[in-house]
Amino acid sequence: MKPILYIIIPCYNEEKVLPVTEPLFLKKLTGLIEKESIAPESRVVFVNDGSRDRTWELIKGYAEENSHILGLSLSRNRGHQNALLAGLMEMKDRCDITISIDCDGQDDINAMDEMLKEYEKGAEIVYGVRNNRDTDSFFKRSTAQGFYRLMKAMGVESIYNHADYRLVSARALDAFADFEEVNLFLRGLFPLVGFHSACVYYAREKRMAGESHYPIKKMVAFALDGITSLSVKPIDLIAKVGLTIVFFSFVGIIYALVSALLGHVVSGWTSMTCIICFLGGIQLLSLSIIGQYVGKIYLESKHRPRYIISERTEDQKKGEDRK
Repeated sequence: MKPILYIIIPCYNEEKVLPVTEPLFLKKLTGLIEKESIAPESRVVFVNDGSRDRTWELIKGYAEENSHILGLSLSRNRGHQNALLAGLMEMKDRCDITISIDCDGQDDINAMDEMLKEYEKGAEIVYGVRNNRDTDSFFKRSTAQGFYRLMKAMGVESIYNHADYRLVSARALDAFADFEEVNLFLRGLFPLVGFHSACVYYAREKRMAGESHYPIKKMVAFALDGITSLSVKPIDLIAKVGLTIVFFSFVGIIYALVSALLGHVVSGWTSMTCIICFLGGIQLLSLSIIGQYVGKIYLESKHRPRYIISERTEDQKKGEDRK
């Protein structure tokens, strides 16, 4: 019996790229069905993340034209990770496996064949991993690689050069549903699920149309979320830096007292100002990092829903059937 596959695709303001990539996703799905790699009940699911353009109208149109297309629309923009989570959680009980992939067409859809082979061999989670970053600018390539190294140094378990292109079985998703974090960093959470996993390597292409929705500001915020959501090492580092500063401050106090007793008192306005500024900067930095953790605890304690579905293309079809 062939597995039912649902391809989950988050979309935010993608009216320019959807007409290009939707036929590719549909062709891939039907091709896998024809090869009998997956069951005919398999679907492509577009998740509209509160887009402000015609993205949802396009998705509804695709769903009307082809029964293999489904659409979900969030009540407001919640971010890529929440939109992806919504698709996974809403569809996990209707399929055997999911493959999440971005809408922009940069990830090689043919890598899905290898993912399915790894699933057949027993892998519950298969990570799509970039084998190079030739299509990235020097700045993006160096910062991205630095980010993965920093995550590793912080003790976060993640797959190097893996984003959110992955196959996850329904069994793994059922286990993942017990992770109730509001602050989501999916590429760091899935390795915590465990189960047998594998990697499939592919070359990433340039975006097919439209513009990237991840400027530097969002990338920095995403990286900060990843570190503070999955690691407490920054707080450990603060403690170590604090102890080091206390030690040198103690040495400085002894030196100052000895100098005063020996009568070698020298005007030290410049040195004192530098020390005060340095300590003040360290304190503010430490407080801001601790504040990140306190803020995340505050958000987690509210237990607010991570997403709210406002519309489904299936509901639209049911309404038309009643008429």
